[in-house]
Amino acid sequence: MIAPARQLPLSLLLLRLGVGLVMAMWTLDKFINPDHAGAVFSNFYGLDAQGPLVLMVLGLVQGVVVIAFLAGALRTLSYGAVFAMHAVSTLASWRQYFDPFENLLFFAAWPMLAACFALFLLRRSDTLISVDQIMTARRETAA
Repeated sequence: MIAPARQLPLSLLLLRLGVGLVMAMWTLDKFINPDHAGAVFSNFYGLDAQGPLVLMVLGLVQGVVVIAFLAGALRTLSYGAVFAMHAVSTLASWRQYFDPFENLLFFAAWPMLAACFALFLLRRSDTLISVDQIMTARRETAA
């Protein structure tokens, strides 16, 4: 059994890895399948992505955020950015929620949005395999 003091950090790490996996796949989609990513931008955001180069630049920025998020680095910024990106994505899909049984997978966005919000609120407790936590521990031992 996991000691109670380790349950919260372990739970937050697992949430971070799960959310990070989804976000990483969305990021990779911009590089591997830019036509699909462009269709998503057009259909859900009403934006013309202006070709694969724009999607790759967006993917690069998103990739940096996702790597920081997965590493537990710059937690306020990276966790907040992941929450904001996923919130925009979830809300942009609003039409899908009116026909729920034709679009059941879209409802998976809501528990993930809740996980993103929980991670943001509890970011200071997300200490396992966290760059921020490692840097804090090093500063404390050096002092």
